[in-house]
Amino acid sequence: MTQRVVITGMGAITPIGANAATFWENIKAGVCGIAPLTSYDTSAQSAKLAAEVDFDPAEVLSAGDMRKMDRFTQLAVIAAREAVSDSGITSENTDLSRADVLVSSGIGGMATTVREYNRGLDRGFDKVSPFYIPMTIANIAAGRIAIEHGLKGDCSCIVTACASSAHAIGEALRHIRHGYADVVVCGGSEATVIPLAVGGFTSMQALHLGENPNRASIPFDKERSGFVLGEGAGMLVLESFEHAQARGAAIYAEVAGFGATCDAYHITAPEPEGTGAIESMRRALADASLSAGDICYINAHGTSTPLNDKSEARAIGAVFGLNTTVPVSSTKSMTGHLLGAAGAVEALVCARALKEGFIPPTINYCVPDPECNLDVVPNEGRIAKLNAVLSNSLGFGGHNATLAFARI
Repeated sequence: MTQRVVITGMGAITPIGANAATFWENIKAGVCGIAPLTSYDTSAQSAKLAAEVDFDPAEVLSAGDMRKMDRFTQLAVIAAREAVSDSGITSENTDLSRADVLVSSGIGGMATTVREYNRGLDRGFDKVSPFYIPMTIANIAAGRIAIEHGLKGDCSCIVTACASSAHAIGEALRHIRHGYADVVVCGGSEATVIPLAVGGFTSMQALHLGENPNRASIPFDKERSGFVLGEGAGMLVLESFEHAQARGAAIYAEVAGFGATCDAYHITAPEPEGTGAIESMRRALADASLSAGDICYINAHGTSTPLNDKSEARAIGAVFGLNTTVPVSSTKSMTGHLLGAAGAVEALVCARALKEGFIPPTINYCVPDPECNLDVVPNEGRIAKLNAVLSNSLGFGGHNATLAFARI
């Protein structure tokens, strides 16, 4: 017998809020988290904007932990603390040997690699930090979270670029649904607002290079020219409906289905007709026993790049009809692109949207694009009764992941 899977805890650190509640209120208000980059001098680089987290992890982490964790792990650990606390999971009400951790990062500790490489050049490579390797590996955030909370089930890290944390949530759904776990802490974290990453994305012509924050991350707008790099973490606690009921847990929403495919087309560009995304959405619908007509809102991947938005719009049109009226917004217009953390942060948006009956906007939208013929919920969110929603995440390498959520 398969188990229904529900969300009972949330945690977030984002460019528009350093906790889940503030983040959601700012999503509803259409707050833009994009601003001139402050963490380093951008005078020698073309990209001047970023979506940075305005929060110092040293406020809640010890000096020792700060020294031994890359920023992506710091953000993950803090967001997971919030999610676990929010869920009310403890060793008294949960068998922690059946509590898994599936936490992803698309890139991992790039900032630490840069710092330690420079230290090696200066002092000799035998003098780099003994914590360098465990600080950098992408799975260390999952390991740290498991250690802190005593979670002794499966602990792993799925890396599929910008689809990473959506895959983590989808696999968490499967772990619980098929009886391998009662509870899973899942999500993703990313912190690569550093010169090397910004330069890499700039040289591949992926980033927006203008200096007006209000015309920078503009998904589906005809004048879009690239994404804005963001940082942050999103964490969810998933558990079986039966387990949540037994302990009297508050429930945000149900994780109803998951679909995943690969374009098998190009290392970075999406397949132009969106064939992989089409199949990913159809698989998520089938997995959730939903039809296209049941979906009340889609949280798009919507990166604000010319190719991605056009391909995703075509895919949505193929699944929902060429002149579909289903609302489709991209909250990356507010947060920028959080890479491997994006899917988890956007899953949080979907769950809160269902619970409160609110469709988030695509902010700073001005110029319609005939090739993105969608209702993008321009500039102002809407109150609406929502029963089921989808969230798309697409990653370099051709990875496509779609999550379906339902109202409880």
